Amino acid sequence: QVQLVESGGGLVQAGGSLRVSCAASGRTFSMYAMGWFRQAPGKEREFVAAINWSGGSTYYADSVKGRFTLSRDNAKNTMYLQMNSLKPEDTAIYYCAARTRPATLAYDYWGQGTQVTVSS
Repeated sequence: QVQLVESGGGLVQAGGSLRVSCAASGRTFSMYAMGWFRQAPGKEREFVAAINWSGGSTYYADSVKGRFTLSRDNAKNTMYLQMNSLKPEDTAIYYCAARTRPATLAYDYWGQGTQVTVSS
């Protein structure tokens, strides 16, 4: 099992920045990749960004490319999402997730989520 705990959400004005973190514990050696997803009220959950845990390759949704940056600290088993130039449409609950199987895009473990609110 892998446990994921998000932190760092909050309220920020449009154009501002925020960093959210995800700390992993448990069987972290089994992690192949980690990612961020978000869900806004009345909308389906959507992919935001992902990082390959060993190689560090990153992937971003088009909606956040150029504004969000994903990084990791392997020693701390922690992933960070730096969010710049935030827009009201970025308002959502942000979920951290971990994937253990390279052959599938399905995520096996999820955090409880952290609220990010961007005011206009």
